[in-house]
Amino acid sequence: MSPLLEVTNLSVEFRRDSGDSFIAVDNVSLAINAGELIALVGESGCGKSLTGLALPGLLPDGARLGEQSRIVLDGTELTVLSESGLRQYRGRRIAMVFQDPASSLNPVMRVGDQVVEAIEAHRKIARQQARQRAVELLAEVGIADAGSMVDAWPHELSGGMRQRVMLAIALAGEPDLLVADEPTTALDVTVQAQILELIDRLRIQRSLAVLLITHDLGIVASRADRVLVMYAGRIVEQTTTARLFDAPMHPYTRGLLAAIPRIDVTSPALQSIAGTVPSPTSWPEGCRFHPRCPLGIEQCRRVIPPLVEVNPDHRAACIVTTAVEGA
Repeated sequence: MSPLLEVTNLSVEFRRDSGDSFIAVDNVSLAINAGELIALVGESGCGKSLTGLALPGLLPDGARLGEQSRIVLDGTELTVLSESGLRQYRGRRIAMVFQDPASSLNPVMRVGDQVVEAIEAHRKIARQQARQRAVELLAEVGIADAGSMVDAWPHELSGGMRQRVMLAIALAGEPDLLVADEPTTALDVTVQAQILELIDRLRIQRSLAVLLITHDLGIVASRADRVLVMYAGRIVEQTTTARLFDAPMHPYTRGLLAAIPRIDVTSPALQSIAGTVPSPTSWPEGCRFHPRCPLGIEQCRRVIPPLVEVNPDHRAACIVTTAVEGA
């Protein structure tokens, strides 16, 4: 059976006023099945959010898809659709939830009206029916006393409650795919777990495909079916969640895992990855991680490592560790 979403050779290019350009997302491929949760993980600046925005055609001004990019949703190639054609898919087939609900919600509209607005954008429905559906959606995402809360203002809700409202808005079009871009960043740890549990429950109940974008491998450990690790615009490792945690291959993945606090290990300080993610205007030659890599060799400065299969359903892009694995 074909995946619900299949992305092939996705690149996002920015053209500057000077006329030159740079590539922020470089040759990314991924596939998601209905009912599957895939995590896209990496530090800020790696290109994760741009990848998510590219799927429904919401790239910022100045950005464009590379010529070889293909995004196929349930058999339809979205990259060849006009803007009016894409609008038939946004919200209805692909929905997005962003990291800051406070800036995503309209502060001068009651939350119920914002859910109703999303419902009416995708369905021909009477206003009263849309309001009743809004109450049902708010209840589905775990808002207690939804019949009263439908008339609340955004500022009257906590961060976790506002994110639940954003999920209700995302579900208004009955989408097949949910792109959740750092949906727990601004929330405390307890509320993070509740929001992730909610997304997981909705995925199961609705057979919803989910692309969860995050910088924190720890929060996907028990949620994701598969994980794609992104660094400097490229996928450097992809495999099942269990295998990633048991046998990470790429030095960057190992660094991210080492930075997760553990209660079974006594350490004077948290580990970190030296340096920072480079700017997309000046990606390093060869392996883009080599300036920060503890395993780097001279060849890493010159050779772009391919994403190769090191085990069934496990691919990594590192000439050092994959050579060791294949030895």
